[in-house]
Amino acid sequence: MHQGCSGTFENGKQVVNKLRNMGYSAMPMSMPMVIHCSNCEESFSMETYEAKCPNCDMTYGVTPCHSHDPESVQAAGINY
Repeated sequence: MHQGCSGTFENGKQVVNKLRNMGYSAMPMSMPMVIHCSNCEESFSMETYEAKCPNCDMTYGVTPCHSHDPESVQAAGINY
């Protein structure tokens, strides 16, 4: 069930799965943000709601409702 902006997620895999199920994972974010990779410590520009670190392939996701907040971006795992 779609919970709108009130939905909560326990981990990054749940965020990425939701993005994929709703068809948002490849959609461009209104404002890209610079993400600091929690795995390899490199920074990269996250331009879509689902993105991978170009250095280590850690997958990240953020819901459209929270895409203005870098702290809402969650790691889902390498090559997830």
